[in-house]
Amino acid sequence: MARGQRNQGGDQQDPSDWVTRTADLALRHAEAVNGGTLPEVVTCASGISPSGPIHLGNLREFLTVHFVAEEIRRRGINVRHLHSWDDYDRFRKVPAGVDPSWSEHIGKPLSAVPDPTGEFPNWAERFKAPLRAALKDLGCEMVEVDQTEMYAAGAYREQVLTAIAKRGEIETVMARFRTKKAAEPVEGEEVAESTAEEDSGHGANEDLARFPYKPYCRGCGRDTVTLTSYDDDTTDLAYTCDVCGDSYVTNVATQNEGKLVWKVDWPMRWTFEGVHFEPGGVDHASPGSSYTVGKEIVGPIFGGSAPSFVGYSFVGVAGMPKMSSSKGGVPTAEEALRILEAPILRWLYVRRQPKQAFNVDFGQEVLRLYDEWDALTKKAAIPEKRDAAVLAWERASATSTAGTLPTPAVVSPFRMLSSVADVTAGSREITARTVGASEADLEPRLSKAATWITAYVDPEDRTVVRESADTERLAALDEDEQLWLGQLLDRLPDSFADSDELTTLIYGVPKLARGLALDDPPTDEVKADQKAFFKLLYELLVAAERGPRLPTLFMALGPDKVRALLTP
Repeated sequence: MARGQRNQGGDQQDPSDWVTRTADLALRHAEAVNGGTLPEVVTCASGISPSGPIHLGNLREFLTVHFVAEEIRRRGINVRHLHSWDDYDRFRKVPAGVDPSWSEHIGKPLSAVPDPTGEFPNWAERFKAPLRAALKDLGCEMVEVDQTEMYAAGAYREQVLTAIAKRGEIETVMARFRTKKAAEPVEGEEVAESTAEEDSGHGANEDLARFPYKPYCRGCGRDTVTLTSYDDDTTDLAYTCDVCGDSYVTNVATQNEGKLVWKVDWPMRWTFEGVHFEPGGVDHASPGSSYTVGKEIVGPIFGGSAPSFVGYSFVGVAGMPKMSSSKGGVPTAEEALRILEAPILRWLYVRRQPKQAFNVDFGQEVLRLYDEWDALTKKAAIPEKRDAAVLAWERASATSTAGTLPTPAVVSPFRMLSSVADVTAGSREITARTVGASEADLEPRLSKAATWITAYVDPEDRTVVRESADTERLAALDEDEQLWLGQLLDRLPDSFADSDELTTLIYGVPKLARGLALDDPPTDEVKADQKAFFKLLYELLVAAERGPRLPTLFMALGPDKVRALLTP
């Protein structure tokens, strides 16, 4: 295939699919900046500051790039997903649950802040680790770049010196945007932490106050410095630390003790890494924000061009406030994967346009989500029904590197698995036996259903099976209720191997009581009796007016338990 070919099997691609459109734009941009032909490698980039738990909002950064890179790779084009860990960003505040004494580290690079548990080398690595594990489960592979390592190795030294030499031009751009009224923030949108940096450090004069490079104090390691002088000939940068009070001189050409401010750092990396596509929160593209400023800086200062860009909106969790990594206590991809199969979590992101905000609901909505996924899976098996929805299912279900992501060999409805797990205290063994499949064939859904019902459902909404019969209620049965229970217990099989047989019997008892056969259609009187009978069964079995489907409940409890609770 010619390397410039964009759309393999174009008639199979739905033009409404955002991944297709975004990949097309990225490739056109890559060709344009490479003189009309595609480069040897198309670079799709993501980046994040690991300042706290990398939540489901942050996950959109990774998955947006992943899906676009996958589409480009599917076309036979060499592509890489390049991810930058912005762990050289400053530590801003101590999140809830961490010893307040950690405030002594505010202003240090995230990579220089100790991990409170001592489990990881530093603060940043503590939050990278679970995200890396989750991305592996999600089938996302990327080339990782550690910004602490890059700056410490002097990899950007030439670019830093260029930015400093052209600081007047940079300030002209910055000043122009400062005069513009900032756009109103998007509802529910969180400004990325790295973009919240000041445009420069403090300085003893106006030139130094807008300096594009900021050192970390050699004495205390913080960025709380006031620049006092810079010598263009020697590249000596002098500063005094506002915290420890010490004064130092760092030579920018030979020592690697600081970093470019964010709005200069980002366009620098676009050029250094040859980035052709990179998304960002929609706040990045507002007037005066990092992308709009970066577009003006990248060419004149670094000789590069801004990548193709798509802004993505907020992802929240139903019933919770807007997520913030620095505040802690926010749902992460690792946590979501405890209850959602990997393809379903991927599907939540790929099926929506990036600018569409949405919530992930860990409550009862999980049941509907699994039902919808299972229905779409059946639809995807019918070639003539392939459409944009099925295409999103395909993108969610498999990757070019990991292949088809894990799904159960035997697909049992999540509703049924969680219902059985509910009345069996999360027992995987009993749940598997009840639905008539092996534990192995039901995984990974079986474990996720058990986890959801035991760890995410409010205890008040859980089903609690009676430990012993309600003798008082059984003694007060009226004539109809005695007849119903008698009919049921007389016909109850010794083993519950067939849920259809149980369903027929439970629904049929009121028919028998009115002289009908089990397979006769119900009359209006029978329907009223069924409603009263079902209410009685729930009352006697789980001390409630409703609960899991009665055949499922019976199978989970087993014949001995059912008889013990229903026999007067």
